[in-house]
This record gives sequence, structure tokens and C-alpha cells, in this order.
Amino acid sequence: MSSVLSRRDIADRIANGQTIVIYDDVVLNLDKWIKSHPGGDKSIYHMVGRDATDEMNAYHDDKTVATFKKWKIGRIDYAWENMLPPIQGGRYLKAGEKYTNNDVDIKLTSKWRTVNTDDQYTKLTKHDRMAGESEVKIYPKIPQGVVPSVDLKEAYEKKVVVDPAIISENYDNELVYHDLTQFPSLDVKTQEWIALEYRKLHEDVVASGLYQCNYTRYLKECLRIGTLFGISFYLLSLKWYVTSALFLGFAWQQLVFIAHDAGHISITHNYQVDNIIGMVIASWIGGLSLGWWKRNHNVHHLITNDPVHDPDIQHLPFFAVSTRLFHNVYSTYYDKFLWFDKFAEKVVPFQHYLYYPILCFGRFNLYRLSWVHVLLGQGPRSGKAAWFRYFELAGLTFFNYWFFYLIIYKQLPTNSERFKYVFISHVATMIVHVQITLSHFAMSTSDLGVTESFPMRQLRTSMDVDCPRWLDFFHGGLQFQVIHHLFPRLPRHNLRDAQALVIKFCDKVGIKYSIYGFAAGNDAVISHLHQIAQQAHTMLECAKTMKKEAIHTNVDTKKHARAANITEQRKQE
Repeated sequence: MSSVLSRRDIADRIANGQTIVIYDDVVLNLDKWIKSHPGGDKSIYHMVGRDATDEMNAYHDDKTVATFKKWKIGRIDYAWENMLPPIQGGRYLKAGEKYTNNDVDIKLTSKWRTVNTDDQYTKLTKHDRMAGESEVKIYPKIPQGVVPSVDLKEAYEKKVVVDPAIISENYDNELVYHDLTQFPSLDVKTQEWIALEYRKLHEDVVASGLYQCNYTRYLKECLRIGTLFGISFYLLSLKWYVTSALFLGFAWQQLVFIAHDAGHISITHNYQVDNIIGMVIASWIGGLSLGWWKRNHNVHHLITNDPVHDPDIQHLPFFAVSTRLFHNVYSTYYDKFLWFDKFAEKVVPFQHYLYYPILCFGRFNLYRLSWVHVLLGQGPRSGKAAWFRYFELAGLTFFNYWFFYLIIYKQLPTNSERFKYVFISHVATMIVHVQITLSHFAMSTSDLGVTESFPMRQLRTSMDVDCPRWLDFFHGGLQFQVIHHLFPRLPRHNLRDAQALVIKFCDKVGIKYSIYGFAAGNDAVISHLHQIAQQAHTMLECAKTMKKEAIHTNVDTKKHARAANITEQRKQE
């Protein structure tokens, strides 16, 4: 029988740089596994010091979980309370340093920080960093060891405006207060009960056979998408370039949904087979990296809608879905600052008008991110997923050959026609970017601390889109993002069938199930972007006013000083 590790033992290991994760009552050290993790290293780093049972079960089948358990170093025989991962700003005493109290989590009771202080970020040397910790020290909005609640006014209280940044911080605190009043208590006992009910829900989903994939539906998908490609190429042969480009864009939009399924291993439930399907579709036919998407998307699922950690809402300088993004936050995913620079100051106040136009160019940015991921080898370089990099490199190269050379260069007569074809075909895919952002942009971005359970976070930060069953093909499963976030490996054609079980679960635990019609959901996103834009405008105008007042005050002070000097000189004369 393995030894029982105390909370202090585990904290010591994290302080010494070990990647410690809790699964059920097992303590895992994933140092040797993390470089081979097919889903990327960042997703594991966000689980350090936490009970990742629900996350691991949601993402992995029993066979993969058994693989994780090979890295078992001990067990716990007591209820576990989550620690703050180092990547999120967790602080742990190094070996030889003394604890000042019985609780091994460092308390920052006097560290409720304003977001614009000069010492907000501290550079860390490589030697000082723990597992997943970046070179810039992160200070979480909710201090380590603190459980936010309505009774804890520091978590949401408004501050006196002595700096323009305080305006946006006060707005964010209002949203935190709203979440604290609208969602169940964040105390450990309540969140454990929600997690327990979620596990029962998962058992019901499994018992209902919803993990069984209906391949007949995929046959229909392939026939529909193949028809769109066929029409596009036929119209191209007739030299109907504009309509050909439109149908090609529509085919890409539908194709993304199958790649999404494959990336979540929800088609055959075989890791290698599903990834091959996904890479052929994403890289060889679509010109995008499935590996990049998996690394990005896994973090998004685990730390959904956090402005500091979730890459899916980090779109500066074009969009800011949280006022926390006004303050040059350091992205732990991209390992760089997201500057709220002069360009962002001009764009964000109008982001609700620019939302759809900017999304028209989303696919071009995905090309860039895909090539960076493959060329820099940001995915696993060892293990069963290591060869994916080279397969994707070949796929991206092939895509550029068949699309940009064989079609754009060889089939189109002029540069003007080539430009129009590329532009129209890519703008036609804009709808998928709307469908992706629709489920999260209008939802909560609050930091509620580490006690929040996996299911509550997913329900708080995601919305579903209501549509008739016959229209499901258009949304491709993305209309059920709440259900998908709770059960990422569930085949998308079964998400609608799981809806009734999820609604029943929500009613029982007292968490709102957010669902809007497509038009209403778009209205909610635009409204939210407008509110954030107004906050940006108010903050920037306040900054200008305070700067002018400071200049006038300085001038008046100089005038008074000069007049006093003249008076003093006259007295002396």
C-alpha cells in the first residue's frame, strides 16, 4: 500500500517544482508524462495542486486514466481542498523555509491588489519557477487561500477612484458580486456536493448509451459536405468564381465540426484513428493545425473565460470581453503581455460595431497560429502524438499546393479574381467564428477562486443556442456548448439527447442553464461587447480629464510659487 501524503508534503513537492495532481484519492507526479501529453502541457499545469478527478474523467477514457495512474507517488485519506496552481499565481515556500501557520497555503490577506500598481508583475528566473510557472509572476484577483462570498466584501467592493483603472476594476467587481449572489456558495462542502451530483449525471449519460456514436449520421455529414465541395469545383469550371468561392467557404464551415469531434476523440473513441481523421480534415483539406487547436482548446475547456488564462477570449487589440483586459494582463497561455495599447484604445470602444467585420478575417489568423505551432514544435515531441507534427506539416504544405497553387494560381485568370476568390471563400467561413464566440463572449468572466467545481464553472461561463432539430446540421453541435463542456467526449449528434439530463441536474443543484435563440444569443454578445466598450471609453476619458487637471494643477502651482517669490522679493526690497 502506498504511503499517505500530508497536505504539507504535497505543498513541499509543488514548491520544489513537481507537477502534482490529485485524482480521486491518488497523488500523481506527472513530471515524466507532461512532455508526452497529447493535449499539451498547459492543460496539466492548470491542474497542479488540484483535485482533477472530474476534468480527467471528462477528457479521458478508462484506458488513459490507467496510464495516468502509473505516475502514482502516494495517496490521501482526507478530503482535499484545492491549492492554487503556480501557473495561476500559486505561492509555495521553498524547502528550508518556515511556515508561519498551520495552513500550508500562503495567505495573502493584505494583498487585495489594485490592477494598476507598478509592482503588479515580478520577473522570475528559470531556477525560481515551479511547474508551469511563467517568467512573470501572476497575482490572482482572488488571493490564494481565500474563498469568495457575499460576506467577504473585499472580493467585490467598490474602491474610491483615484486612478482611471479603478473604474474598470469596480465594474468587474460588480460582475463578481452578481455571480456570488446568483450561483451556489463556493464553500468546499457545497462545491463537493455539486461535483458528486455531476458524477451521478455522468453515470446517467453513460447508462443512456450516449457515448455510442451513430455513424449513419456521419455518412450524411460526408455526403452533404462532399456535395458542397462538388458544387464549388463545378462552378469553378464554369468560371462562376464568386458562387464557387461561397460554396467552398460553406464546405469548410461544415468540415470544421467533424475536425472538432475528432479532436475530442468522440467519433471512434480511438485516439490514433480520430486524430488521423481530424488531421486529414483540418490540415490537408482545411489548412489548419489540429494540434494547435487541441492545445488551445483544452486550456479553454479547463479555465473557461478567465481573461488571464483562456486563449479563446484573449483577442486584444481587437476585442476585450472583460475590463480586466484593460490592464496589460500577462497571458499564461501565450507567455506574453496582452497590451492594451494605443491601437486597442482606439478599437475596443467600438468593438460592438467591429465584431462581425473582424470575424470575417478569423481564418487568416488561424493559418498563422497553425504554422507557428507546427514550425516551433509546440505540441508533444515524444510519445504517441510526436509524429503528428510531421503529418500536419505535410498536410499544411499540401493544402497550400492544392488551394493556393492549383486553384487560385492555375484556375483564376487575374490577380483581381484571385484576391476576390480568397477573400469571399474565407469570409464565408465567418459564421463558424460567430458560432464559436457566441457561446462564451457574453458569459461570466469572473475569477471565483479554486474551490469552484468543474461543472459549476462550465455552466457559469457557457451558453447553449436553441434551434429546431432539423437545423442542428448548421450549428454542427456548437449550439450545445454547455453540454459539450460538461461532456467533451460525447458525440455531438447525441448532445441534444443529453439536454434533458443536464436540465434536470441544473434544477437540482440550483445553477442556471443558459440557453438563447440564435438571434437572442447574438444580441447578448453585442450587448456585452457594448457594455465593455462603454467602460473602456469611460476609463480613457477619465484618464484624459485627470491628466488635464494634473497639468492645470501643476501650472497653477507654478504660478502661485512664482507670485509668492515676487511678493517675497518686493518685501525684501
